[in-house]
Amino acid sequence: MDTTMTIIVGIAGLVIGAVLSYFLAKKSVDKENQILVDDAKRKAKEIVGDAEKEGEAIKKEKIFQAKEKFLELKSAHEEAINQRERKTAESESKVKEREDKLKSDFSDIQRQRDLLKNELSNLQSRQDKLNLKQKEVDTMHKKQVEVLEKVSSYTAEEAKAELMETLKDEARLKAQAHIQEIMEEAELNAKNEARKIIIGSIQRIGTEQAVENAVSVFNIESDEVKGRIIGREGRNIRAIEAATGVEVIVDDTPEAIILSCFDPVRREIARLSLHRLVTDGRIHPARIEEVVAKTTKQIEDEIIEVGKKTIMDLGIHGLHKDLVKIVGRMKYRSSYGQNLLQHSREVAHLAGTIAAELGLNPKLAKRAGLLHDIGKVPDQESELPHAILGMQWAEKYGEHPDVVNAIGAHHDEIEMTALISPIIQVADAISGARPGARRQVVESYIQRLKDLETTALSFDGVEKAFAIQAGRELRVMVESDKVDDAKASELSFLITDKIQNELTYPGQVRVTVIRETRAVNVAR
Repeated sequence: MDTTMTIIVGIAGLVIGAVLSYFLAKKSVDKENQILVDDAKRKAKEIVGDAEKEGEAIKKEKIFQAKEKFLELKSAHEEAINQRERKTAESESKVKEREDKLKSDFSDIQRQRDLLKNELSNLQSRQDKLNLKQKEVDTMHKKQVEVLEKVSSYTAEEAKAELMETLKDEARLKAQAHIQEIMEEAELNAKNEARKIIIGSIQRIGTEQAVENAVSVFNIESDEVKGRIIGREGRNIRAIEAATGVEVIVDDTPEAIILSCFDPVRREIARLSLHRLVTDGRIHPARIEEVVAKTTKQIEDEIIEVGKKTIMDLGIHGLHKDLVKIVGRMKYRSSYGQNLLQHSREVAHLAGTIAAELGLNPKLAKRAGLLHDIGKVPDQESELPHAILGMQWAEKYGEHPDVVNAIGAHHDEIEMTALISPIIQVADAISGARPGARRQVVESYIQRLKDLETTALSFDGVEKAFAIQAGRELRVMVESDKVDDAKASELSFLITDKIQNELTYPGQVRVTVIRETRAVNVAR
């Protein structure tokens, strides 16, 4: 029993001690919390105070900056007002000077008007005197006419009519001689002016010509590459020819492969494709088809870029996109060995220069000059002449009627109705006919000259014939006792007509018939 009480008392003491410890610890924690709260409040007050001080400083700084900005704006405003006042003063000064000048001019006009009035009154008095003298002269003339009628058997009207007839005949003869002189002078001047314009245009235009061939040479590093290009049993070379449409010739030529095709575009595609295949090293039919397809797309893009660059260089705007592509394709076409794009650019420059000299529209002439041969690059074969085909394309894509007519008429397929049409024809002839522009086989060139001379010698009375200036002119010497001056003119026309109907020639041929008479005596 005592032990139990002791245990109970011990437990009670422990509980009471724990409770007392709890209250004491709580009181200590509350005191520490109060201290922390007081410390936090004090720090908050310090932060608020610092923030208020910093805000006051920023406020003062902003006010100071605002004042400075206001002063700057005020200064700029005053400067603008001063400039405006100065300009106003200058304008007022100019206006005042103008008013003074107008006043001075007005006073001068007033003086001139007074002088004119005085002169007019003097002229009126002189007119009156002249009228009196005219009446006196008319009276005297009437008396003289009456005396003459009595002396001669003619009346005044008959004498006047006869005198008028005589004067008419004399005036007609003088007029014919004067007209002939004017015509000869005008013809000479016109020829000289035309010659100056053409020569000046040729001198100002100098374009290099690229000669195209029907074959291209693809150079290789060694003959080992030839075997890889041919492939097993020739499958690679057959794949190349099928994909490009170009004949690949692999012969004994060292380090070279010949690509033969009359289409320069396909030949260029084959050349670039071979270059890519050899560089890459993988040569088999599937790879060949892939490379040829990519190269074809590249060439098509290049054609469009060439067309755009060409029209930009010539200053031509608003050209239809299909015509731009056609212009680009001209880079891969040639005519008589003359690159078609270079030829068209040269014709455009020549036509623009001639049109400017003649006071016509040079931009329209350049446009027609560039497009005059677009009919030579059709996608499909056509039986129409290239001038007519090009005219149809230009009309289809909305070109100017003058441009359409110039394209169709530059080889006289249709009638010329625009002023620029003969300019395009002349520029085309200049570009194609000048020495070195086009490649010709020597034999065919010599044969053409012989044909010209033979044609002239086939007429009666022709003694000699000479084809000169690279076949551009035919000099015909006739026998003076068989051919007179009138027959010489007729003979020139007949020879020209026969050349036009029977011979083929680029440009134009001028026929000159020369009739020479000589009187020879010997003094002994």
